Amino acid sequence: MKSGVFQRTETESGGRRISKKVYNFVIGLVLCWGFFASWLIVKTIPYKSLVDINIWVFFIGYFASCFLGFFIFTKSINPFISFIGYNFVVVPFGLIVNMVVHQYDPGLVLSAIRVTGLVTFVMMILGALYPAFFNRIAKALSISLFVVIIVELVEIFILNIHHGIIDWIVVVIFCGYIGLDWSRANQIPRTVDNAVDSAASLYMDIIILFLRILRIMGRRR
Repeated sequence: MKSGVFQRTETESGGRRISKKVYNFVIGLVLCWGFFASWLIVKTIPYKSLVDINIWVFFIGYFASCFLGFFIFTKSINPFISFIGYNFVVVPFGLIVNMVVHQYDPGLVLSAIRVTGLVTFVMMILGALYPAFFNRIAKALSISLFVVIIVELVEIFILNIHHGIIDWIVVVIFCGYIGLDWSRANQIPRTVDNAVDSAASLYMDIIILFLRILRIMGRRR
């Protein structure tokens, strides 16, 4: 899911304009809240209680919450409302993180966090330096992501297999999305609401990247 926020113009962005430093600070603050909330979910919600939930009930609730949150923060130009929508995305993502990280050694999880942080930092720099390049590959990223989702669903639910190369492809795709979303975040009007919405898109990119990196590193161990 990619946000229509990045197509906003001056007339479509409500709220007072803020400086670049404040804008980036708000993005960072909202991202930190999402990561903290995910950590809190991992620490406070027992892994077994999630595993015991019927898988279809879990995934219906997961997608319903994600789509509701996505709809709220993309349609609203009120930063408070957008932040509420963001949290509707953070909670189900946090539950998925909870279910995944408990399968791995804590040391490996920390290593995956460090790698994800480094990759994210590098891609943000590249996104700021080469926005035109990332705008050019936006359509290719969307098509690639769609194809990978279809292939992975077929592998899991029909063929009952999983090829490790898929994880590497997803990592490459979401590296591209982090660079793209960061470059787009700095091309739209700098308002508090746009900062919240940009952080929401980046949060999803980074969490998906982290989960795939963790899976790759776990398989190598």
